[in-house]
Amino acid sequence: MASSQKYRDQGQAVESYIHNAVLVVGIGNMDRGDDGAGITAARHVRARMLPGIPVVEQSGEAADLIDLWQTMDVRTLYLIDATSSGLPPGTIQRFEAHNLPLPAQFAGDYSTHSFGLVQAIELARALGCLPRRVIIYGIEGQCFDLGALLSTEIEAAALKTTELIIAELFLLPVSCSSVKEWKDE
Repeated sequence: MASSQKYRDQGQAVESYIHNAVLVVGIGNMDRGDDGAGITAARHVRARMLPGIPVVEQSGEAADLIDLWQTMDVRTLYLIDATSSGLPPGTIQRFEAHNLPLPAQFAGDYSTHSFGLVQAIELARALGCLPRRVIIYGIEGQCFDLGALLSTEIEAAALKTTELIIAELFLLPVSCSSVKEWKDE
């Protein structure tokens, strides 16, 4: 099976999106409470049925993520994931990973995956296969227990993240007062 055929978007093979300019990826596990924040946000984006913008759900494994954006020849990549960095639950963080390496303090506890998003970004950067533009939205979770449901405040943050991404995609004005942007200081 060709690599592009294993990724699906609303029942269509993602191979139809080869050489796509934009890709939205929701990362997480819906069976682990707030770890489903990224997938929930991605599903909200998908529900808007934006033409020509595929939305894919991933578990967050580094090799699968790199394979996905390489297979699709993505130029702009939006990654949405739950975070566990000690910030208040529901905090939305936005990183422009194409500009600077992700902060070292997030390499361990930033994601709920052991070798996942942060490692995928930095490995792709080192290998020269990072898309031109990589925007990461992290939604701070609280409960990542197996079998737990997504928290109400995390669901609200996922919906807000959806609005932020759609606004970026269409360059619409949006209130970003609830988003913490990481800047190199």
